Amino acid sequence: MRIGEFAQMAGVSARALRHYETARLLVPARTSGGYRDYTAKDLDTVERIRLILGTGLGVAAARRYLDCVRAGSGEATVTMCPNLRRELSELEDRLRRRSEQIAGERAAIARFVASSHGEGV
Repeated sequence: MRIGEFAQMAGVSARALRHYETARLLVPARTSGGYRDYTAKDLDTVERIRLILGTGLGVAAARRYLDCVRAGSGEATVTMCPNLRRELSELEDRLRRRSEQIAGERAAIARFVASSHGEGV
């Protein structure tokens, strides 16, 4: 199966597939002509990659924890591999701090706008 057809099946772009390959997250077989030859196993791998990246963890974390996720038929099972829980907790903390920062910025904007006198030029 060619990259465009596989990308459509996997719900990602061909560019994303190439990125996963470059990161060594996905290693499809090659035909004698050098074309990628994707399999159902590759489809499961892409699903696992997307699940990990969807959490906000990056490609390096996906590489570390790819074996901690089982996927297939639309179902996923995650095993909390060593350090995975810690990294997810750290990510949640960063997101919480960023949310608090955004809330503060919104409040500052509201105060700023409330203190304005009429329309500007």
